[in-house]
Amino acid sequence: MTSVTQISRRRATPALGTFERYLTVWVALCIIIGIVLGRLLPSPFHALGRMTVAEVNIPIAVLIWLMIVPMLLKVDFGALHRVTEQWRGIAVTVAVNWLVKPFSMALLGWLFIGWLFRPWLPAGEIGSYIAGLILLAAAPCTAMVFVWSNLTDGEPNFTLTQVALNDTIMVFAFAPIVGLLLGLSSIIVPWSTLFLSVILYIVVPVIAAQLWRRLLLARGGDAALAQTLCKLQPISLLALLATLVLLFGFQGEQIVKQPLIIALLAVPIIIQVYLNAGIAYALNRALGVPHNVACPSALIGASNFFELAVAAAIALFGFQSGAALATVVGVLVEVPVMLSVVRIVLWTRGWYERRIDSLAI
Repeated sequence: MTSVTQISRRRATPALGTFERYLTVWVALCIIIGIVLGRLLPSPFHALGRMTVAEVNIPIAVLIWLMIVPMLLKVDFGALHRVTEQWRGIAVTVAVNWLVKPFSMALLGWLFIGWLFRPWLPAGEIGSYIAGLILLAAAPCTAMVFVWSNLTDGEPNFTLTQVALNDTIMVFAFAPIVGLLLGLSSIIVPWSTLFLSVILYIVVPVIAAQLWRRLLLARGGDAALAQTLCKLQPISLLALLATLVLLFGFQGEQIVKQPLIIALLAVPIIIQVYLNAGIAYALNRALGVPHNVACPSALIGASNFFELAVAAAIALFGFQSGAALATVVGVLVEVPVMLSVVRIVLWTRGWYERRIDSLAI
């Protein structure tokens, strides 16, 4: 039987088209456009921002569906049993997500917000800002990781399995970890947000994608599936850019009113993303995990489930709290920073696979 490792070695490095090659430029433009439109036309953005159910924004959810469907179409349930071959990648992701990430963010929060940046921040909100950062780190990504994995040609079956495992662990581990780090005896877990997000971002799109996949394979085989994936790729990227416009449009006023606070809060978040992605990527390389498994493993270990974090911050500290603002900054930072991580793992594929080849000799 062909192993996932062998499949990984046969794959060519994903070729970036003109649009994808300049994605960083489009991202920067969309951030600027979002902020400007949010300031010039606040009413439409406020209306879209109010379209929420259990703190899950419906317009953003629709755009996320458009982004994750191409990845989910690649999932072959008949091959899911082979994911157990990649137990090292699974172990790395679980360890980074639950044993490193929340605690490293707490340390970074105390270092930067509680000490280095304290003179430039409102004294009464320091603790709340740190709490928001911890909430953000304690909730690993559910939906957007499918997008990042797709951009790196990640192994789709591994990605789906790892996300499902993370969500299962999150049900039991989120409240105890947050309670430990915040020193709270009881944590209000926004269960409605957690369960709705799992249904919206995993259950429904997985079922829809699998039905579509079966239809495509029945009518035209692998060629029809490949053709559909090719057509969906630009739609997925356009949805990603539209998401950026909406996110920065929603927070345009906050960015203009509190640019220094937002910039300072972004520092530990950005460091934490690169730190945890780097740890996961390096561990996978040391353990001989294939590159197409290491990529989603590193990306899952770095990105956050921001809907859950925002909902928990509001439930615990209030809508106008520093904790809520810190989680929102995480939302703003997520896409551009994670895209840079995508670039890094693609650029370093040759370096990564030299280690894998040496282990195979």
